[in-house]
Amino acid sequence: MSSRTEGECKEDFEEVRRVFDGSFEARRELGASLCVWHRGEMVIDLWGGYVDKARTQKWERDTMCTIFSTTKGMVALCFLMLADRGNFDYDEPVAKYWPEFAANGKETIRIRTLLNHRSGLVAIDEPIDLDDFANNPEKVARIAAQQTPYWEPDTDQGYHGVTYGIYAAELFRRIAGESIGRFLSREVASPLAADVHIGLPASEEGRVSPSHPAGLVEFFFKIVPKLLFHTGNEGRVYRQIALGKEAARAFANPAEVSFKGVKNFNTSRVHAMELPWSNGIANARGLARVYAALASEGSIDGHRLVSAEAIAPLHETQSWTSQDRVLRKPQGWTQGFIKEIGQVFSPNKESFGHPGAGGALGWCDPIEELAISYIPNKMAHHIRSPRARALTAAVYRCLGL
Repeated sequence: MSSRTEGECKEDFEEVRRVFDGSFEARRELGASLCVWHRGEMVIDLWGGYVDKARTQKWERDTMCTIFSTTKGMVALCFLMLADRGNFDYDEPVAKYWPEFAANGKETIRIRTLLNHRSGLVAIDEPIDLDDFANNPEKVARIAAQQTPYWEPDTDQGYHGVTYGIYAAELFRRIAGESIGRFLSREVASPLAADVHIGLPASEEGRVSPSHPAGLVEFFFKIVPKLLFHTGNEGRVYRQIALGKEAARAFANPAEVSFKGVKNFNTSRVHAMELPWSNGIANARGLARVYAALASEGSIDGHRLVSAEAIAPLHETQSWTSQDRVLRKPQGWTQGFIKEIGQVFSPNKESFGHPGAGGALGWCDPIEELAISYIPNKMAHHIRSPRARALTAAVYRCLGL
């Protein structure tokens, strides 16, 4: 069978290529890249399809795309690197580094509590906009510091879809004296020669594929029926959004890049900003290379990101709930990385990473020394992408698991 995708795939992983090809054949995929490392070797590096809906411009080897919340995994890595260097301890209070943060009952919130989505700071009530992030970051920090938690910190868990990045950005700057994006570029992307950015250089803009949100057909025939009738996870989330509850609040502010502003992520203005909850830009090769280091005790090809001792705590789940207050599903966290239930992306409980809206995924399994990244430009309405799950399942079948 001829392949619809380009790139390389080791013979033992041909089933994964077939699954990847199959999505293009069924037109579920528009453009995407997929990369897998196993035991220090890149075994899959595939890409294919188009960057535009008219299917006139091909997805090339070095095409990148917005990875949405998969960005948060890179933020968690940057904090991990600072902690490994002795710059802070996860169990210290946030207010030690950001005194203003202590306002309105937040003086005891630990850094671990914040990064594991347990702080109750699931939303920012006072409106902020992209101009504030670009030109008045002090205003953003002041508003964030004054926010009152939605629940008593460390008593419950709810996905901080936007606020994770808002609080992480200011806290990281207070600890490190520089932004997350600059640190990621110098300490991770550059030494690993990995296409992973939070704050895209203007010189790279021409390589970015737009992201294509679900259209009206999917909205009326998939999303609306789930909102009205579905009793599972996705139906619960859609109803929360429609009713203006925590799932709606978690993504509403700033409005320009909320649910209603997804297309703004395709602008060069947003690409160049640092919004460390959602505007990371990468290709699968770059993201997988970073996770390959984490899957191999912190180093790859002689480049060490963190020590093996720093990675060891990530094997365990530090926070768990049977129903996250925002995602409305069983969910775990460890120092900002997601720990999924069962076999969502991996059969091994030690695995960790972060998915993103539309289907993007960066994941690693330290037991199998496996790293997987998948980055599509055609977004879907699912909480966890069936395409990403099918690809990761195929990888494990190829390993006999």
